[in-house]
Amino acid sequence: MRSIRKFAYAAALTFSIFAVQPTLANAEDARGVFKLSHDVHWQDHLLRAGDYTFTLKTIGQPFLVLRGVDGTGTDAVVLVRDFETPRLDEGSRLVLVSRNGESFVSTMELPNYDMTLNFNVPSENPSK
Repeated sequence: MRSIRKFAYAAALTFSIFAVQPTLANAEDARGVFKLSHDVHWQDHLLRAGDYTFTLKTIGQPFLVLRGVDGTGTDAVVLVRDFETPRLDEGSRLVLVSRNGESFVSTMELPNYDMTLNFNVPSENPSK
């Protein structure tokens, strides 16, 4: 009886790993384009206004490869803090937050890939 329970537990654990795997496999194929209308900070990078392509890679910790299009000349690799299932089933979008008069990317919502990517943003300074 004990060996059957061990086998069932191992089978359930293996199944749960494979159940998560399709999301990660889809993440490897996540790619697209976006346009920034003004300069935006994306973690440690400053992206100038312009058109960009992105590719999500999931080798180890997930990261985005960003490439400027049409001579913007800005390329960046940005680590994804974490990702989750999107809350809304709307179109893809970047969510920006303002800190001290500058824009920072907070999340990238990709409902076509069934994920929302979260990024580090500086904390808000309290008013003095």
